[in-house]
Amino acid sequence: MVRLLQRTKGATLDDLEKVTGWQRHSVRGAISGSLRGKHGLAVDATTEEARGRVYRIKKGTQRGGDK
Repeated sequence: MVRLLQRTKGATLDDLEKVTGWQRHSVRGAISGSLRGKHGLAVDATTEEARGRVYRIKKGTQRGGDK
């Protein structure tokens, strides 16, 4: 999941559902609770006309200033 979010093109909920086998609400919960909350990653969500909502992890956003 993290690798998909680190790609330049990011990942849609559909992409993440396919990889994890989880439902949409579980994917969103993992992004919000685990990745953003526990791991301190900044996950951006943007809307692209062709793909819809796309999620990406900003580089260098781990806790403690790790890059």
